[in-house]
Amino acid sequence: MFITKLANRESGIILYGITPPRLESPEERIREIGKVQSDRVMALGADGLVIYDLQDETSRTSQQRPFPFTPTLDAWTFADQYIHISGISKIVYCSVGKRNPEQMRNIMSSTSAADSLVLVGLPSRDEKAVMHLKDAYNLWNEAQTGGMLGGVAIAERHSSDNAEHIRLLRKASEGCSYFITQCVYNLEYMQKLVTDLSAECEIRGLQVPYIIFTLTPCGSAKTLQFLNWLGINVPDHLSEELSQSENMLEKSIHICLDIARDIAKFCRQKNVPFGFNIESVSARKIEIEASEQLLTSVKSWQTELIRY
Repeated sequence: MFITKLANRESGIILYGITPPRLESPEERIREIGKVQSDRVMALGADGLVIYDLQDETSRTSQQRPFPFTPTLDAWTFADQYIHISGISKIVYCSVGKRNPEQMRNIMSSTSAADSLVLVGLPSRDEKAVMHLKDAYNLWNEAQTGGMLGGVAIAERHSSDNAEHIRLLRKASEGCSYFITQCVYNLEYMQKLVTDLSAECEIRGLQVPYIIFTLTPCGSAKTLQFLNWLGINVPDHLSEELSQSENMLEKSIHICLDIARDIAKFCRQKNVPFGFNIESVSARKIEIEASEQLLTSVKSWQTELIRY
């Protein structure tokens, strides 16, 4: 359904995002986690499972990381060897900066027509890349794989330089069929990006790329701090609402649902095809359950989402 909806520019895609297990995990535990995650996404009925390729982003900022970075299993390895799902696409984030051309060719040639890669660069320009993003895009076009290629959209970056929409269109010209956003809490930032992207596409006579908006429940003050550390802008009034709430997690779910409905309404007005990616990136059981609740709630009004 993921690939079909993308090809038809049909709004309403629902994805579920996870992180791979810790690199130090024993083989038996990795297999167990793979089965649990496979069963979970099948039960949720999502169109696709997003597997993030985590990188140590401490070089991106001088601020102290709220949670220590723990290396995880390579996302492609986890998706390929441990995730077994039927009728649901795997959308695998792939950090190209740590891979050489031969490794990237092998991954691309192994990507099935039902699955997708999202290529990402290094967190900081100060880090030395084995391969650059543009070179990876060239390899993708040479490989002519049957799958679809995705990219990342960051509204916070657009708010500071007003150029994210140009970057997205350049990536679209290099092979990206859709974009997944960073977690959305600042609706104004996201609306500005979509508006500028839509306007630029009209000027150039292009179709607006498919945008998948990421929603993330927040269940603790430390998680909220971590979102800020990652560069996700949580407006002061929402941060205050969350902090003062008796049940932060429940409050965040309501906020995310309100944001989703506002995004759906806005994208319909702009005639932009859209979907949602609900992240489950916390190790806390309560936050995992909250992500499932959020996905189920968003999925329940899919008919509303795709009605123009």
